[in-house]
Amino acid sequence: MEYYNYIKSLHLIFVVTWFAGLFYIPRLFVYHIEATEKPEPDRAILTYQLKLMTKRLWYIITWPSAILCTLFAIWLLLLMPSWLSQPWMHVKLLFVVLLIVYHLKTHQMYLQLQRDEIRYSSHFMRIWNEGATIVLFAVTFLVVLKSAFDWIFGVAGIIVLGVLLMLGIRLYKRIQEKNPEA
Repeated sequence: MEYYNYIKSLHLIFVVTWFAGLFYIPRLFVYHIEATEKPEPDRAILTYQLKLMTKRLWYIITWPSAILCTLFAIWLLLLMPSWLSQPWMHVKLLFVVLLIVYHLKTHQMYLQLQRDEIRYSSHFMRIWNEGATIVLFAVTFLVVLKSAFDWIFGVAGIIVLGVLLMLGIRLYKRIQEKNPEA
């Protein structure tokens, strides 16, 4: 158990870097999609650069962080198997599964954009970008508050957060329609 805090620290570091990748890549998707609407040669230059940036972010930071975060989490659970009997951990693991599904769907979107297949709007990607935010809030509150977590307020808080994020996206869209440089 003397190395427990080292394992936990490494887990948290890779949680942070995994989320950094998950927060940034949909923004790059937004820019990529919007770049395809530009005239040549801007379109070719921008899409080439954005493909390169997303490739590096995805394979050098995001995927390795996801894998290392998961490995250190498993190690922590092996050191503390009693956590698996606690209700807050069950809910946390549910959110982790949702995060993995989000990651895999984002990977699918990444591959489509690398092939120049535009299947989503930039507006959709702005909304998609908030998926990781909701999971981050949920998991953070679960881990910090554990069994003291009031489920009704927690669920209501996640719903309120989602509504606020959607309102923020709508407000930004209106501002951008009035001023495309915003």
